[in-house]
Amino acid sequence: MKPSGSMSGATGGEPNSLSLAFVEGLYEDYLRDPALVPEQWQAYFKSQNGGSAAAQAVPVVEAPARPAPPIAGPTPPFRTGKRRTQRCAVCGREQEIGSLQHRVDMLVRNYRVMGHKIARIDPLGMPRPRQPELDPAYHGFTPEDMDLMFAAETLSPAGVLPLRQIIQRMRSTYCRSIGVQFMHIDDLSIREWLYERMEGSCNRMSLTREQQLRILTRLTDAVIFEEFIQRKFIGAKRFSLEGAESLIPLLDLSIEKAGDQSISEVVIGMAHRGRLNVLANIMGKSPSIIFREFEDKSGELNQGRGDVKYHLGHHTEWTTQTGHKVHIALAFNPSHLEYVNTVVMGRVRAHQDRTGDLARTKGMALLIHGDASFAGEGIVQETLNLSELEGYTTGGTLHVIVNNQIGFTTNPSEGRSSVYATDVAKMLQSPIFHVNGEDPEAVATVVNLAMDFRRSFRRDVVIDMYCYRRRGHNEGDEPAFTQPVLYRAIEKRKPVREGYLEHLLTLGGVTRAEAEEIAVRRREILEEELAAARREEPLRAPSVLRGLWSNYKGGPDRDVPEVDTGVPRERLLSLLESLTKLPAGFHPHPKIERILEARLKMARGEEPLDWAAAEALAFASLSTEGARIRMSGQDSQRGTFSHRHAVLHDIEDGHSHVPLQHLAKDQGPVEIYNSPLAEASVLGFEYGYSIACPDGLTIWEAQFGDFFNVAQVIIDQFISSAEDKWRSLSGLVMLLPHGFEGMGPEHSSARMERFFSLTAEDNFQLVIPSTPAQIFHVLRRQIVRSWRKPLIVLTPKSLLRNPAAVSPIEELASGRFQRILPDAKGIVGKVDRVILCTGKIYYELAEEREKLKRDNVAILRVEQVYPLQPEDLQIALEPYPDNTPVFWVQEEPENMGAWRRMRGKFGFILLGRLPFYGIYRPASASPATGSATSHKIEQRELLDQAFGECLGYSR
Repeated sequence: MKPSGSMSGATGGEPNSLSLAFVEGLYEDYLRDPALVPEQWQAYFKSQNGGSAAAQAVPVVEAPARPAPPIAGPTPPFRTGKRRTQRCAVCGREQEIGSLQHRVDMLVRNYRVMGHKIARIDPLGMPRPRQPELDPAYHGFTPEDMDLMFAAETLSPAGVLPLRQIIQRMRSTYCRSIGVQFMHIDDLSIREWLYERMEGSCNRMSLTREQQLRILTRLTDAVIFEEFIQRKFIGAKRFSLEGAESLIPLLDLSIEKAGDQSISEVVIGMAHRGRLNVLANIMGKSPSIIFREFEDKSGELNQGRGDVKYHLGHHTEWTTQTGHKVHIALAFNPSHLEYVNTVVMGRVRAHQDRTGDLARTKGMALLIHGDASFAGEGIVQETLNLSELEGYTTGGTLHVIVNNQIGFTTNPSEGRSSVYATDVAKMLQSPIFHVNGEDPEAVATVVNLAMDFRRSFRRDVVIDMYCYRRRGHNEGDEPAFTQPVLYRAIEKRKPVREGYLEHLLTLGGVTRAEAEEIAVRRREILEEELAAARREEPLRAPSVLRGLWSNYKGGPDRDVPEVDTGVPRERLLSLLESLTKLPAGFHPHPKIERILEARLKMARGEEPLDWAAAEALAFASLSTEGARIRMSGQDSQRGTFSHRHAVLHDIEDGHSHVPLQHLAKDQGPVEIYNSPLAEASVLGFEYGYSIACPDGLTIWEAQFGDFFNVAQVIIDQFISSAEDKWRSLSGLVMLLPHGFEGMGPEHSSARMERFFSLTAEDNFQLVIPSTPAQIFHVLRRQIVRSWRKPLIVLTPKSLLRNPAAVSPIEELASGRFQRILPDAKGIVGKVDRVILCTGKIYYELAEEREKLKRDNVAILRVEQVYPLQPEDLQIALEPYPDNTPVFWVQEEPENMGAWRRMRGKFGFILLGRLPFYGIYRPASASPATGSATSHKIEQRELLDQAFGECLGYSR
């Protein structure tokens, strides 16, 4: 038996969580007194309850029969049946008890859940779908019910309000210029915090006259700046902020609030739209410099370098109205939207770590997004995913979406499947505040609330500021070609400053004369700056780096001498022994015990060092010298190939121990994190970290070498070109496992040829160490040497356990990284053939030479393939007479690897005296075969050619 009354969802479908909650409320009334509920429900509960309300058993509520479609409007559910009333102690009126309060609670909940759907957040006033669940009639209320009193704890100090006022308060809170999505948050305490903050004030903060004037001034700054450039530099591309000028007061209020919350560092990331306005009006960049960039009369100073004006960064010191100092940095940014996000997060994390801010309260990332890119770029999801992870959290990012409601010429309906551009952010347990950008005071309210939320809960928060783009994608674009209706509506809109000024004039808080005085003064300042720009000589970039980077250099490799990186033998042995020690009561895995025993033998000088031991010693020696060590990547704690084991786990209770963190009381921090399964975001984060931590060793490790291709944007737009574009240095290390071992196309090559295509001006280092000693020295060189360039290391796989790929401790105790390793056997006199190679293939060539007893063949290893100076090869090949043939042997196909680079750089006659040939796999569209058997055949052919009398080599 089922009641005939409706309990289905709003669309007439199956019962939802809201209708089930309603039934539970009815059932509670039924248990107290069956007469409190309609007769049909009495019968239903009785049938489910063994015939008695006293049975107290929770019924199994079946889905009621689907009701007949309403003739007009929504069906008011639950309005039939006997009504019981009682006199209200507050108002003295007779009221129906029980189910009415449940209906009020449901109405309140619906406003919290979907009030944003009818909020007036779009300044263009585009129509929004009606939401019947927000209609009191849907819940069975009539006009006669509007003055009944109901519990409303978050809305009134008295705890009760008339229904009329409850509805008014809910509409004021959730349906005016601010719409909020927050009911996806699982934590009740967070939702209650938001209820109290929003509903208690109806989502509108009270502003003083001084605050209103500040907002008006900032709007004036934004509007006048855009108008001035439009007038003075007609047709120049600037990606104006017109239509979204409220961004300037939003940023101003955010930074002021940050200072009040004792935040000392704010790093901002944004794309090109509005960037010049932000540079001038927030970052304090002199407008005269911006105007000189528009004039662009110093081309001879920037040939082959620099970037467009709307990609440039800046930093400044901000003093808040309350006297707090905040350092603000606007990160450099390429045109690739959203990829700066995690770069900014990494910079903030480095600042926090460097200053000992482990609570993550002193630094903040502020990311400004576009609506189309926030919904469309996958890097956004990766950014949000990092926000709560131990190795990457910064205590909460403030996300601001400048929602122009268009992406170039693409409409929202063409650019996303979701209702809002911000729906991806619902993956976080954080609120999303949608706000009308033409209501500056609503923007101020949202900023204040968002910043307080971030401080209270240490997590990301999102502000989605609805606005529009007054002009096309750029100032030379005609938007009416593709959006004629939209742009007819935009043409009718007056600037937000005018609308806000009218609001203030109505309130009597400001006079038109005051407002005009602000505007006149701003125009005068810009005229003065333009005159200065046209009068003064172009500014030259400073030749010396400052601040954190004052002790470091970029530029040519040859300008900075190599350094010795050895560590005394006894200290190395002591460090290695310390790395084998475990806390009392720690229970390692039996195989880990054997690894530690092997390392202890190395520490006693009984065995040579393997790769993992040498790498650990590089970290340990640098840390005990005070350097910070940070590494992250997929499976980096253990290592993809189970070789590192930097983090040990107790097999009984799972707790971990990091030996590298327990070497000395005054050692530098050592942090090794397993990253999420993402490349672009994590590499961007570590790059950002490295540019704010020049004295630390920052490492990103790929699971396999070619996985870096997922992060190609970070490499192209930041790592390889930042020094040339922005004079920004980085000492980031990338570890990319590389080697052809029959594991297929995707697990063989780290694609060094792609890096060669990016090399110029000694912009980074590309090395392929073949011994443990070499990885030890090259990692230490990255810190000990003052030259700061990204270091890309093609690391081994099978060599990690190759008995031949070991180093005696003495090779770590003295010397330095060798760019070219000479022949290991010292063969010189009778040589009639020289082989040059890199990495793993060396060991196969050396083994083949021994087997064939070919002492007439010298094998040299090129360990640093870029920068590689002719002088380096000259010294290495000096012992060999003229006309001795030199063969470059590589595992990669002819069109990959280093061969084409070597041939292009050195020609067919190496150093003008040695014939130069290549031995390689045939050119191929794919790096390697998927057949292990085929791999062995191909490898055999390489070795035969390298030592054969009838050579199949090619030029």
